[in-house]
Amino acid sequence: MVRRFGGTWWGRAWIEALEQRASLDPNRLPRGRTYARQDRAGDVETRPGQILAVVQGTRPTPYRVRIGVRRFDDDEWERFLTAVAARAGHAAALLDGELEPGIVDDALSAGVELLPGPGDLQPHCSCPDWADPCKHAAAVCYLVADELDADPFALLTLRGRRRPEVLEALRRIRGGTPPRVSRPAALTDTGVRASDAWFRDPDELPLPPPVKPRPGSPAIWPTDPPADAPFTSGGLDLLATDAARRAWAIYRGEGSTGLADDHDLDLIRRAANALNTDAWSALASRTEDPRGLARRAVAWQVAGSAGVKAVDHSTWRPDTRVMAAAREALVEAGAPASRLRVRLNSLTVGDVQIRLGTDGQWWRFERRGGAWELAAPPTSEPDDLWT
Repeated sequence: MVRRFGGTWWGRAWIEALEQRASLDPNRLPRGRTYARQDRAGDVETRPGQILAVVQGTRPTPYRVRIGVRRFDDDEWERFLTAVAARAGHAAALLDGELEPGIVDDALSAGVELLPGPGDLQPHCSCPDWADPCKHAAAVCYLVADELDADPFALLTLRGRRRPEVLEALRRIRGGTPPRVSRPAALTDTGVRASDAWFRDPDELPLPPPVKPRPGSPAIWPTDPPADAPFTSGGLDLLATDAARRAWAIYRGEGSTGLADDHDLDLIRRAANALNTDAWSALASRTEDPRGLARRAVAWQVAGSAGVKAVDHSTWRPDTRVMAAAREALVEAGAPASRLRVRLNSLTVGDVQIRLGTDGQWWRFERRGGAWELAAPPTSEPDDLWT
């Protein structure tokens, strides 16, 4: 019998939010669900603002998974608990150690959501997979349902406060006691000993501040540059927009300055941003191979400069044993054995091709318009790319 996750209302609600509202890649969740069913994850630990676990992959050493969860700030907690306190039945149940499902609506009435929504979950894994989430982190996401089945208060812990803190704050609100005022921080930072900082557990470090969903737009130029200037207002606008986009990507941990890129690679990067816009034709006119530029621009969108390298270094001869093992893994994942063809570093079924890169990563290509285009970020296991 196939194992299902979520035996209680809270466990099922978590799975529903995970699959429908958390904005995680729906193509990655099924692999994580399979890993969770295979009991590959060790004990899942819920802490304020994070979920910790180790997951056994195909390599001997298990991977470390940390999933950041957005914490409520003090104002959100105050609004949420005030809304709960206004419902006598919900407050009484909470004080008795029970979490009534109705407090989800209490939270919504206060303008907050208890269950994860877009951007609330931030998966991190020590594996080399670029996917967000990878199958290891996705497995842990599913296993949180077991934690909520056992103790729904774990959800409040993930949002930043453990049970005693929640109950103390609720009693205060019901008793009409004003909120505690924390002592002002010292004006001088006393610092930390170098040895303590060096050995600090990275899992205990605070999560980075939330990132804006998109880069800003440059201000409108008050006047045009002089007629003899070696640039135009339109060119300055493009330069400022490009700089803002790169800075935003760096802040999110999704890119680099690109200052070390040569002219050709920088053209590909700019082409990736210009695809399907009016700026594309101007960039395409600067190359003798617009179709090739488009293929590389798509590869950049998928995996940056590594994706471009995967497109340009498409054929090489790996160890045949590696390819044989990859073929077996794809067949086990559902690829039709009778149609699966192996040639050098690629495995092909119809319009889908899984390639082994010289970096040891696997890449998925799809035939579009008679050419092979990169279709997914790389993974360490070929069967991850078969859907």
